[in-house]
Amino acid sequence: MKPPPKQARAAATRERLLDVAGALLAEVGIERISTNRIAARAGVSPPALYRYFADKYAVLEALGRRLMARQNDVLDAWVLRHAPGGIAAMADHIGELLADTAAVTRAEPGAAWTLRALHATPALVHVRLESHRSVTDRLAAACTPHLPGVDPAMLWRRLRLAVELGFAAEEMLGEEDRLDPAAVHADIAAMLGGAMRELAASYGQQSARH
Repeated sequence: MKPPPKQARAAATRERLLDVAGALLAEVGIERISTNRIAARAGVSPPALYRYFADKYAVLEALGRRLMARQNDVLDAWVLRHAPGGIAAMADHIGELLADTAAVTRAEPGAAWTLRALHATPALVHVRLESHRSVTDRLAAACTPHLPGVDPAMLWRRLRLAVELGFAAEEMLGEEDRLDPAAVHADIAAMLGGAMRELAASYGQQSARH
C-alpha cells in the first residue's frame, strides 16, 4: 500500500476518496466496487486516483486501516482514563469502551462492509489480525502493572480472546437488527468485566499465598 501523502491538500484528497469509497462499498458490495466507480463518484480521473491507491484492494486496505486506527484512538483514550485505577476500574468501564468504539465505527462510511472485506479477502486478513494483536498488546501493557508476576502468555491469550469477542459482537450488530445494541454491549461488558475481576481475584489470592 502506498504511504499516505504528507502535503495537506493531497492528504485531504485521499481522505475524500476513502469517504467516497466507503459509501460506495456499502451500496454495491465488495465484488462490484472498482477504482473506476470510485473515481467517477469522486469526480476525479482514474489516473488521479492511482496516485493514491494501486487498485481496489489497496482502497479496501486503507479503509480498514483508517477504521481500526480510529478505534484504537478510542482505546488509547480509555486506557489513559481508567488504567491508573487498576483492573477493577477498567472492568467497571468496559461498557464505555464498547459504546465509544461503536460510535466511531458507525461514523465511518461503509464500516460494516469494510469489516466484511477484511474477513472475506485473503489479501486483507493481515490488516484485521495486526490491529487486534496491537489492541491486545495495549491492554496487556495496561493490565500487567496491576498483576505483578502474572504469566504474560496467559494474560495475552485471555485478552486476545476478549478482544476478538468484543469486535465480533460489534460486527454482528452491523448485520443483526433483532438485537438492541445497548443490551448487547451490556452483556459483553458483564462477561469481559467479570473475567477481568476473576483473573485479578484469582491471581491476588495466589500472590497472597506466596
